[in-house]
Amino acid sequence: MSKLFLTGVDDMINFHPLTNLPTMKISENPSMQHYNPVTMQELFTIQNVANQINSRAQIFLVIGVGGSFLGARAVIDALTPYFHTNNGVEILFAGNNMSGAYLKQLLSYLDTKDIYVNVISKSGSTMEPALAFRVVKKYMEQRYGKETSDRIIVTTGAEKGILKQIAKKEGYRQFTVPSEVGGRYSVFTPVGLLPIAVAGIDIEAFIRGGRQAELDFSSESNSAVDYACNRFALYKKGYSVELLASFEPRLNKLHEWWKQLFGESEGKEHKGLYPSTVNYSTDLHAIGQFIQDGSRIMFETLIHFDDIEGDIEIPFSAEDIDGLNYLVGRSMNDINATSKDGVALAHEEGGVPVIRIELPKLDAYHVGYLMMFFMKACVISANLLEVNPFDQPGVEAYKKKMLELLKEDVVKVRA
Repeated sequence: MSKLFLTGVDDMINFHPLTNLPTMKISENPSMQHYNPVTMQELFTIQNVANQINSRAQIFLVIGVGGSFLGARAVIDALTPYFHTNNGVEILFAGNNMSGAYLKQLLSYLDTKDIYVNVISKSGSTMEPALAFRVVKKYMEQRYGKETSDRIIVTTGAEKGILKQIAKKEGYRQFTVPSEVGGRYSVFTPVGLLPIAVAGIDIEAFIRGGRQAELDFSSESNSAVDYACNRFALYKKGYSVELLASFEPRLNKLHEWWKQLFGESEGKEHKGLYPSTVNYSTDLHAIGQFIQDGSRIMFETLIHFDDIEGDIEIPFSAEDIDGLNYLVGRSMNDINATSKDGVALAHEEGGVPVIRIELPKLDAYHVGYLMMFFMKACVISANLLEVNPFDQPGVEAYKKKMLELLKEDVVKVRA
């Protein structure tokens, strides 16, 4: 069983909850089992499709926005080597912006490579992926002809929606987004699992980590409850920003997934912490001054994996002009971990509360464990705020206004 170490604001080693924390009854600590619903048969099917793609393609293009791509990209970036892929297939993304330049240059890049496409949308009506898919669909038909129906895979709702209609008409293979699972909670469904499997990551271990976390965090007293309650207590004390931080660049997209998860789940009725992210040590030389000495509006949640694959030792230099021989024999990861402790201490002494979340190893199992931990804690946090963690009325508001303006432009042009 993995253990997450949460360090409260008063102690750097053991977890000490803040005073006057709200209590959580077991009935208020919701089950997340339906957010990790995949069966062994479904895992087998997903892996078989991934194996076919790996044998026939150089590019796997994932079209989606928000939760339809952030979870998968977070896992892929966290578990893929920096300068090459796990298995030779490059995972690219579209539909997460409306840049014409990006899409045009993407299509040019695809021209000399074999491609499979996975379009992900529960309804098929979200503007960014719908526009990208229309363009990519035409490109694929012009390039592959009748073979297109085998090279486009749809992940959408089970019973209805625009994308469901298109898939049925064109004969595309389909995976289902469970009706009760929203995008930002969907990484353990085919939404996340197919791209993750194509990237050569062990999806069985990823699923197993998530399920162990759900088991570990199903009691009345656990780390997910502690994290949620500490966030809430700091919020009630007047803190307005939570800063998620790590010392490993490959976790950048995991930060982005976390930011959407908490921002979209909690930011309602003029409530909630503003979720922001930094990656150290890079951001220590950008925003570090403000964190250390700026206005006291934020607290920091620091995530760390003890064992990260790949490392290098500091070599000996006879001249020692840079004065770094005292570090000879120590590894970069070890120095990075020590830097993490120093930064946390400095921030605490400067008045920034620090919560630490530490896991043993950066691998599929522990990334799955961490993501379920955050999902569980997020639902508890939203319940403490007395907001619905599963809707996003603000998103619907801007979608409506954007559509109104686009239709007005059409009318003006036609007039």
